[in-house]
Amino acid sequence: MTHVHPTRDDGVVTALSEVVGGPMGDHAAPHRWWTPTRVLLLLTALVFAAGLVQKAPCSLAEGHDQNWTYSHMCYTDLKPLYVPRGLAEHAWPYSDDEQTRARYKVMEYPVGIAYWAWGTAWVTHWLNGSPDVSARYKQPVEDLYGDPEVQDEESIFLLVNAVGFAALALLAVWLLAGVHRARPWDAAAFALSPALLLTGLINWDLLAVALVAGALWAWSRERPVLTGVLIGLGTAAKLYPLFLLGAVLVICLRRRRPGRFVVTALWAVVAWVVANAPAYLSGPEQWHVFWSFNAERKADLGSLWLVLDQAGDLAISAHTVNVWSWALFGAWCLGVFAIGMTAGRRAAGIDRVPRLAQLGYLIVVGFLLVNKVYSPQYVLWLLPLAVLARPRWRDQLVWQACEVFYFCTVWWYLGGYLAPTGGGDAGFYWVGIVVRVLGELYLAAVIVRDLYRPDHDPVALERVETVGAGSLSR
Repeated sequence: MTHVHPTRDDGVVTALSEVVGGPMGDHAAPHRWWTPTRVLLLLTALVFAAGLVQKAPCSLAEGHDQNWTYSHMCYTDLKPLYVPRGLAEHAWPYSDDEQTRARYKVMEYPVGIAYWAWGTAWVTHWLNGSPDVSARYKQPVEDLYGDPEVQDEESIFLLVNAVGFAALALLAVWLLAGVHRARPWDAAAFALSPALLLTGLINWDLLAVALVAGALWAWSRERPVLTGVLIGLGTAAKLYPLFLLGAVLVICLRRRRPGRFVVTALWAVVAWVVANAPAYLSGPEQWHVFWSFNAERKADLGSLWLVLDQAGDLAISAHTVNVWSWALFGAWCLGVFAIGMTAGRRAAGIDRVPRLAQLGYLIVVGFLLVNKVYSPQYVLWLLPLAVLARPRWRDQLVWQACEVFYFCTVWWYLGGYLAPTGGGDAGFYWVGIVVRVLGELYLAAVIVRDLYRPDHDPVALERVETVGAGSLSR
């Protein structure tokens, strides 16, 4: 065997393998064509196809109100944003044209997502026969919603994005399978993830997820420049990849290579600036909307701040949430830094430096715990980090079960199904939020345990046999 087989490495998989004859034998020969990576790609394709089927009722059914969409848990942002963000006219997201800005809101996402949406809108128009968008420019926006041609384009737009997201998911799995060459099956928890199935098509988050997977792969190959570029591009799509630089800093300090952190951080800044330049130069006011939108946002969906605000009837201001969330996140990061600098030192005669995925998960989960919003698809932010940080199916299932429970409660909440008959706040939704938080904290606690007691970490145990120049920092 050229790699660790899950039926011999993971207790859950070992037990399940009894159905098909038990764990892989000592003298079993691998299949010539069905390599682990190819199997993982097939599994990812099947899971993503199932996710498309899960979203199909909301995409194909007509004549249903918004609550019907929530009750079927198949909501996606893609079709609802096609007209109101100017994509039906293929308007540049950062256009400062007065009529365009009077007709449409600016995309409230980072530039990477805005570029992707604009590009897929172009593909949509091309597939639909390149309609005359100038004629639409002369119509009232309200008329576009009932235009049969535009309605067809909304479905095409969703499918074009779905194909793109599927490619991103496949790319992410391929990259994750290559981070630890002896453990490609660790990526199976991503490929078979219920979180990927349920949330992969809600929004454009998979773009950042694939870039984070690429950064993990590049770092495992000792390529700080490529790592920085991918982190910078990921930050241009979502803010959270930026936090990986904190994990890189700890690893570089532990390995006494601060220069590598400087190189990684520098290239991350360069990539982010280059990615943002077209948007900023074409419309600085429109570019700033993402930042102002998030600064003005109050305690919102899925956050502990929402629980606190509703339970205490506090009417917490956006400024208060901003100050306290960043202060708490800063304190959390200091705690992760202390853990990263003290864990695993000279265990069994080897300085086991924490892995990028381990520290990355701890930092990103801290941000999500204190952030003022937790949309259902934010679980994808943690997914590539979690599956490599703690490659054990038991812990993955515990954590993802909590996320799936939250996924259900958020749609019930939005649909009004959790509202008490006598009025008041939907307290059961608070339960869903708390369960999600507990699941994330559980996985964080197990990862911290692994850092201080490497004998519990399957990756650390494997690497003891193959200590190399870069094998202790992946």
